[in-house]
Amino acid sequence: MADSSDMDELLTTFKKFAVHGDTKASGNELNGKNWNKLCKDCKITDGKNVCSTDVDIVFSKVKQKAARIITYEEFRRALEDLGPKRFKGQSKEEAFQSISSLLEGREPSNVGVTKVAKTAAVDRLTDTSRYTGSHKERFTGDGKGKGREGREELVENTGYVNAYKNAGTYDAKVKPEK
Repeated sequence: MADSSDMDELLTTFKKFAVHGDTKASGNELNGKNWNKLCKDCKITDGKNVCSTDVDIVFSKVKQKAARIITYEEFRRALEDLGPKRFKGQSKEEAFQSISSLLEGREPSNVGVTKVAKTAAVDRLTDTSRYTGSHKERFTGDGKGKGREGREELVENTGYVNAYKNAGTYDAKVKPEK
């Protein structure tokens, strides 16, 4: 059907999508979610000839009866089934070659992944120089957190209320007696 370099590219793409989003995945099996992502990212689903329903049906057809994953051999059979549907008018071998060329060198895309929000509201809420009251005591002058020291009330036996700014000035204010 295809030469060995095409098969190596196909296997590489299969493994990249098999491990996408799953830290425990070995890369030898592809689940249904990643199969759909592969078909979508590699433009196998085009909305006209092949839709997501077709992709799901082919996945269910090639997998084992009670399994939730497909192996590389089942993956190839699924591509062989989708090839003539995606590329109408081509023979089965030509359609498989065309669909394999769509997968060459592809890997999962991260389109739509949540990005860090950078708005004025977020900046204003995280600006530690604007904190007041007890929250202000949790940060140093340059905005770094004090850690445990800033969260726990440390007892100082000085006779003054905690965080009193004029602590220790009583003796200077009292007039000495004559």
